[in-house]
Amino acid sequence: MKFTIAHSNINVMDIDKSIKFYQEALGLTEVKRGGAQDGSFIIVFMGDGTTSHKLELTWLRDKKEPYDLGDNESHICFVAEDYEAAHELHKKMGCICYENTKMGLYFIEDPDGYWMEIVPRR
Repeated sequence: MKFTIAHSNINVMDIDKSIKFYQEALGLTEVKRGGAQDGSFIIVFMGDGTTSHKLELTWLRDKKEPYDLGDNESHICFVAEDYEAAHELHKKMGCICYENTKMGLYFIEDPDGYWMEIVPRR
């Protein structure tokens, strides 16, 4: 039996703000959108245009309080083709939340507090 990864989901408080962040910070584009007819939720799939893996952003109309991310140890990792340029962009955006120069990686934080790991192509 074989499985492949289809997507990863995160829930967001402001769908438009999150889409803008992922477009600007990681170059992801919206590839699919869906939702409830009554407007109770919106789901937006973001893709990198290279792999089939998608980031699913889910917005719930009735969610009023920020999500509890616990210790925020879960994350999604992105490989940067130009690590130095990516670092400079994220530095300008002010979204770098943790950096480990010894390991050659850093994390950015999205508008909802989710961390995304950025590593160079190795």
